[in-house]
Amino acid sequence: MSLPLFPVRQAARLPSPPSGGGPSPRRSAAMVLGAVVASVMLVVPAFAREAPASFASLVKEVAPAVVNVSTTEKVEGGPMMDLPFQNLPENSPFRQFFKHFFNGQMGPGQGRSMVEHSLGSGFIIDPAGYVVTNNHVIGKATEISVTLNDGKTYKAKLIGRDERTDLALLKINADHPLPAVSWGDSDKEQVGDWVIAVGNPFGLGGTVTAGIVSARGRDLHEGPYDDFIQTDAAINRGNSGGPMFNMDGKVIGINSAIYSPNGGSVGIGFAIPSSLAQPVIAQLREHGSVERGWLGVQIQQVTPEVAESLGLKAPNGAIIASVTPNSPGQAAGLRQGDVILSFNGKAIKDLRDLTRAVADTKPGADAPVTIWRDGWEQTIHAKVGKAPETNVAENNEQENQSVAPSAGETKVPDLGLTLGVLTSDARHELGLKANVKGALVTDVEDGTPASDQGLQPGDVIVRVGQERVASPKEAAAKVAQARKANQKAVLLLLNRHGEERFVALPFSHA
Repeated sequence: MSLPLFPVRQAARLPSPPSGGGPSPRRSAAMVLGAVVASVMLVVPAFAREAPASFASLVKEVAPAVVNVSTTEKVEGGPMMDLPFQNLPENSPFRQFFKHFFNGQMGPGQGRSMVEHSLGSGFIIDPAGYVVTNNHVIGKATEISVTLNDGKTYKAKLIGRDERTDLALLKINADHPLPAVSWGDSDKEQVGDWVIAVGNPFGLGGTVTAGIVSARGRDLHEGPYDDFIQTDAAINRGNSGGPMFNMDGKVIGINSAIYSPNGGSVGIGFAIPSSLAQPVIAQLREHGSVERGWLGVQIQQVTPEVAESLGLKAPNGAIIASVTPNSPGQAAGLRQGDVILSFNGKAIKDLRDLTRAVADTKPGADAPVTIWRDGWEQTIHAKVGKAPETNVAENNEQENQSVAPSAGETKVPDLGLTLGVLTSDARHELGLKANVKGALVTDVEDGTPASDQGLQPGDVIVRVGQERVASPKEAAAKVAQARKANQKAVLLLLNRHGEERFVALPFSHA
C-alpha cells in the first residue's frame, strides 16, 4: 500500500496555478488525480484497522489477575474396576501382566481408591479473592487450589456452580488485596475485533495467545444457553476457565471449548460471552446458586418452511411444541402451535432468544408475551415461575422402529409418505397413550421432503396445519387442501415415542 500512496500524496500537494492564467493540462490532470486519490485515502482508514504493534502493555496489565486452577478428586473403584486390563482379551499376555500387577497392589478382590488431578484456568474479578472458572474444571473435586501469577498457591472454596452455563465461582483468602480484572460488554465486540486469551494450557501457566473474534452466537448443542464467541486465538486443554480480553483489557469471554480432531488447537476455540456469564456469576456470589425464570413450554425453531405454512412474513420466533401441565405457560393460556414473537419486551428471533429472555426474568414477574396464533398477532400476560432444579434438556431420540403395515394404507405422494391406521397394537408397540390419535407413518420414500426432514416409520401425525386429524384419510385430505391453497409447505405435528414436535414439509415440485 505504501508504494502507490507515496506519489499520490505528492500529487495532492502540487502548487496552485498562477493567478490570471489557467492551469496547464498536465498540472490540471495531476491535481484532479491527486484530489480523487486523496479522497480514497480518507476513506480507507474507516474500513481497515492496523494490527497492534504489540500486546505487551495489555498483557502486563491483565496477566496478574489470571490464575491456574488445580483440582483433586478421589475416585472409589470396586474390585478390579476401571483397570487397564479390563478391555483386553482373556488370552492376552498384557491382560495377565496388568492383572497380576494391580492385584499385587490391591490384594485379591479389594476395591481401590484412585486420585485424579486436573488443571484449568481462571481469573480474579474482585480484590477480595473471587475467582471465575468453568464448572467442568471443578468437576467433583474434593480439593481445589488456585495458583497466582506470582507463584503463590491458595486453597479455594467453591462458592457456587451452574451446570447449565458451565460456570463456577471460587473464593480464596489472602492477607492483601489481589489483582483483579473487570467485565466488558461482549455484545459490542464484532467479528474481526482483536482478542487475547490468557491461561494455563497443558499446565504451562501464564500463556498468552492472540487472535480475532471469528464468529458470534455459535450453538455447540451443549445446552439451551449456547451462545459462544468463536476465536482463532489458540485455546488448548487447560485454557478452560481462562479469560478472553478485548483491547481495553476487559473480560468479554470465558474460554471453554475447542473444536479439534487431535486434542490441540486448530484455530477454532469457543468462549462463553460476558453478557451471559456476568449475571450468572453475580447470582452465584450472592446466593450460591442461580434462580431462573420458567415458562413451562417446549419450543422449536421457526424455519422458513414453518413460517410459510403459518403465514408469517419471516422465520422469526419460537413455536411451542408442547405446554407443560400446571405450568405458568398453561396458566397464561399459551397453546401448542403458538409462535412466540416477543417476551417481556424482547424480540424473539430464535429459540435461544426465548430461552435466555425467560431465564433472565425474575420469578414472579408479570411478562407480556406477543404470539402469532391463527394468522394474527395477540398479546397475553404470563406470570413467570421458578425453573425446577432438575429441568435439564434430554435427548429423546430413539432408533427407528419398523411398524407392521396396516389395512387401508393411504399414500401421500406430495410428501413421500405412506400412512396407516393407528391401532391399539401399534400404540402398545410404540409406547403411546391410549388417547393419542392420528395417522401412523408406515413408510417414508427416500429422496422426498419427508425423508429429508427426518420422518420415520412409527411417527404419528396428530395435526396438519391448525387442525387435528384422527385417520390417514383425514391427514391426506388436509395435506391436499394445503396443496390446493398454493402453500409451499405444510406444517405437521408429530408424536414420536410420546414426544410431540412440529415439522414443516415443502411440497414436491412446489
